[in-house]
Amino acid sequence: MSAEVTSLWRHPIKSHGHEAVETVTLNPGQTMPGDRVWAIAHEASKADGSEWVPCANFSRGAKAPQLMAITAKLSGDTVALSHPQRPDLSFQPDTEQDAFLDWVKPLMPADRAASARIVRVPGRGMTDSDFPSVSLCNMASHRAVEQKLGKDLSIRRWRGNIWFNGLPLWEEFEWLGREVQIGQAVLHVRERITRCLATTANPDTGERDADTLAALNSWDHQDFGVYAEVIRGGEVKSGDTVQVL
Repeated sequence: MSAEVTSLWRHPIKSHGHEAVETVTLNPGQTMPGDRVWAIAHEASKADGSEWVPCANFSRGAKAPQLMAITAKLSGDTVALSHPQRPDLSFQPDTEQDAFLDWVKPLMPADRAASARIVRVPGRGMTDSDFPSVSLCNMASHRAVEQKLGKDLSIRRWRGNIWFNGLPLWEEFEWLGREVQIGQAVLHVRERITRCLATTANPDTGERDADTLAALNSWDHQDFGVYAEVIRGGEVKSGDTVQVL
């Protein structure tokens, strides 16, 4: 049984914006190019840019739902950010940190640790997984959550990289330990993705308006999508076939 890629997404700054792309070239052992290149360490964070650290060290949508309404566009070393409550910002995360910290401050809850610095770990994106992962998400599973909640939901809530259609809901969980070919690339599926409060926020408004976690828990789990590791590089684009090997 095969499926088809419906969309590709990257998130240049972890938890701070999403961007649709038409095609990507995946590389073995790496995240999607341009995905989670930077992350925003908060005041209490131990992240220093020397190595991967868990997501609790970073400002993120689970704690600050307004971050979910940021859109991003990556061009070279420049990121352009938009948010319904903020003026547009174009800056270089590696050299113009202060401009970003001023911009994002009004979006952060007063009772949370403030965003303090931009972190980049050379050679790997700051995925939630402790290995450089690409996340795979099933449109059938998304539609099942929509049906459970009785409302339309944007797929951007899930912050997935590669979306596909044509398989039964939760079929992706059967892929654990298996290899999947997507376009020219081959990925090894390693983990289910356990979800957090970030998915309850509307990516158009930044307001929490859907109990996605309760919907997931009605299936006796809180998971959506899977993390995979690229083991053979190659181009992936919308319309490509997704085939379990």
